[in-house]
Amino acid sequence: MKVFVTGGTGFVGQEVLKQLLAAGHEVRALVRAGSENKLPIHPQLDIRRGDATDPASLAGALTGCEAAIHLVGIIREIPAKGVTFEKLHVEATRNLLDAAKNQGARRYLHMSANGTRENAATPYHQSKWRGEELVRASGLDWSIFRPSLIFGAKGEFVHMLADLVRKLPVVPVFGDGQYRMSPVAVEDVAAGFVAALAKPESIGQSYCCCGPTSLTYDELLDAFGAALGKGKVLKLHQPLCLVKPLVNLLEGVPRFPITSGQLTMLLEGNVCDPKNWSETFGITPREIKEDLRAIFAN
Repeated sequence: MKVFVTGGTGFVGQEVLKQLLAAGHEVRALVRAGSENKLPIHPQLDIRRGDATDPASLAGALTGCEAAIHLVGIIREIPAKGVTFEKLHVEATRNLLDAAKNQGARRYLHMSANGTRENAATPYHQSKWRGEELVRASGLDWSIFRPSLIFGAKGEFVHMLADLVRKLPVVPVFGDGQYRMSPVAVEDVAAGFVAALAKPESIGQSYCCCGPTSLTYDELLDAFGAALGKGKVLKLHQPLCLVKPLVNLLEGVPRFPITSGQLTMLLEGNVCDPKNWSETFGITPREIKEDLRAIFAN
């Protein structure tokens, strides 16, 4: 199958491309100018320069493709640079859906996020929901994937927590650290996208993608400590009555590590039941504790 992919230079996108090519698909990847060197040279990979936020750059880009996989997304806005949830999660989705319909790519696979829902508490999830609504109304043969926190050897999530555990004698924790999450391996997320191309029963369905177990944030830090050979991690729990005003004050500073929306999502937790996703696509979700040991052993 010939597949059009956006977001192919990202953490998840590179794994999706790798698995698509390994499965024998032809891939046309939309890449912003200057990012071409992030992708491998492969006879089945065609690089198309463009930007999903620019409808003109999609003209003819999907011609000959049977399917489109839309992976573009951000976790933090930079309004001064025009990087907003509305632009990346809603407008870019609308542009790609229009291009897919006009250029004959009937199968459409969409990256959303676990926790996305109507009347969500944060702008991130609100914009993801609006993007999903466009997908559901598109008339295409769509499937939506909603991953939890995605981890992998090259992922920012793994490196951020590893740095904290390695470098700090005591790791600061927002609140009580009892909010739960079910991190999911990037390899498993990509496998679901690739498998869906051959699963017509997945058309019109949404899938929450999580790991096999849920951990509190405190337990997750201890899992990193164990994998790094440091044992149980010393933690300093910071009262939310002090944290929230500070985050509200400083979230506009680019180097400040968290926004109020990200804090809200962290405290909400990020868990789901992966059964429908794993059984539909024949995936046995990887356990983060086991993968962390392998990642840090290398």
